[in-house]
Amino acid sequence: MGILLAFSRAVDWLNEHVGRLVYWLVLAAVVVSAGNATIRYTLDTSSNKWLELQWYFFSAIFLLCAGYTLLRNEHIRIDIITGRLSERAQTWIDIVGGVLFLLPMATIIMWLSWPVFTDSYIHHEMSQNAGGLVRWPVKILIPIGFALLVLQALSEIIKRVAFLMGLIPNPNPKRASHGVPPADPVNAPADMVGE
Repeated sequence: MGILLAFSRAVDWLNEHVGRLVYWLVLAAVVVSAGNATIRYTLDTSSNKWLELQWYFFSAIFLLCAGYTLLRNEHIRIDIITGRLSERAQTWIDIVGGVLFLLPMATIIMWLSWPVFTDSYIHHEMSQNAGGLVRWPVKILIPIGFALLVLQALSEIIKRVAFLMGLIPNPNPKRASHGVPPADPVNAPADMVGE
């Protein structure tokens, strides 16, 4: 299990750093959007390149941060029923959901999106909009984003199995009302196990 936990730590590190890097694309998207609007209204000119660049940035943010969002446990959950269950029951739900739904879905999308990217790259696909951008850079974000999500799903399953085995603290503790973020269970000191 030690090797799997080391893999989990590496995946968590990767998605943490990708997420923090992609934060800057939010600022870039805002700057491009504001600049485009300013030029359009002051100089009465614009280009589809600016609109498509905003779309590319949004796509990168959404796709590349899916694994980061899963790492942070920030995906939307409906906790009306599961919130009343024990930590172990919630952990089992996460494992079953990850194995039966998340991993197959993300793997299939990653696999099927690769030929879409390669076709776009080989044919140097361009936007059909006048003055638009080349399409392959945004299409490669799909398999990359879903690969990061697959890796993070594996990491989350490993952490939850390790929790059930008593090797690490709960990787998904119930959030306290005072807003303290949960500790990193994989890197927690050994004396915290079982708390």
